[in-house]
Amino acid sequence: MTNHTASSLDSRDCLGTLNSHPHPAAPADADVEVLRYSAFTTDPAGGNPAGVVLDAETLDDTRMLAIAAEVGYSETAFVTAHDTAARRYRLRYFSPLAEVAFCGHATIATAVALASRTGTGELVFDTPAGEIRVSTTVQDGSLRATLTSVPAHSRPAGDALVDTVLGALDWSRDDLDPHLPPHIAFAGNDHLVLAVRSRERLAALDYDFDALHDLMREHGWTTVHLVQRQAPDRLDFHARDPFPVGGVVEDPATGAAAAAFGGYLRTLGLVTEPVRAHLRQGEDMGRPSDLYVDIDPDDARIRVTGAAVPLTD
Repeated sequence: MTNHTASSLDSRDCLGTLNSHPHPAAPADADVEVLRYSAFTTDPAGGNPAGVVLDAETLDDTRMLAIAAEVGYSETAFVTAHDTAARRYRLRYFSPLAEVAFCGHATIATAVALASRTGTGELVFDTPAGEIRVSTTVQDGSLRATLTSVPAHSRPAGDALVDTVLGALDWSRDDLDPHLPPHIAFAGNDHLVLAVRSRERLAALDYDFDALHDLMREHGWTTVHLVQRQAPDRLDFHARDPFPVGGVVEDPATGAAAAAFGGYLRTLGLVTEPVRAHLRQGEDMGRPSDLYVDIDPDDARIRVTGAAVPLTD
């Protein structure tokens, strides 16, 4: 088995490149301004970096993909149309390899970038996954954004499929938490959710990049959302998200997966009243991130909150 860990440098490992060079050179399109933010953190050394292009109306798909590849982050968001008076924007997301229907951390980054220019308040993003409403506020001196997902849902993953994924992860059935069964969860795109019993097993993640990439492409998953519950009486989790289909070994903060995971918890009946779950992600990559997930048993939409800070040279 050829494995690629989150710390390895590989031609497909954009986050490995990022960790070595936190602020890549500007894209060849010198007339395109790419803002750089790190989402789900108040510390530029943490969180998940995203590119943000606030004026992309004249860019075609080829140029947006090329810019995203050169920026080298897991996603870059492009505002392709805007109604400033209504605070409504069309948003598209590109990884270094392909367009993505929805990206949570780039949504948070874009909302904070807009709020820093036009003030806090309510925004509406029209995305390929549907309408995403975002509220922005200032808390403890930091700009924060809360996105409201499209309706979320999840369904059990078949045993044969789970066994194949476990093979790519080099995990066994005994590693899984029996109280949190494998599901395919959706909140704009699909994520396979696997819950592991121990923090040690999650921290030791070392997977077969090519095998998992091919499985994810075959089944249309954006990430594999790996979680470990910190205590049985709390909705506090450690999380990791392999993202080989985006050309990235691992995402340090994945808002789309967090929203899907909120729908998963609701589907399992673990939410009987409005609650907030906390996901701690990126810790094993050296980019700690905090994602706050609000779940209402009477509302299929999930709210995900996080701060974002600019990255400067």
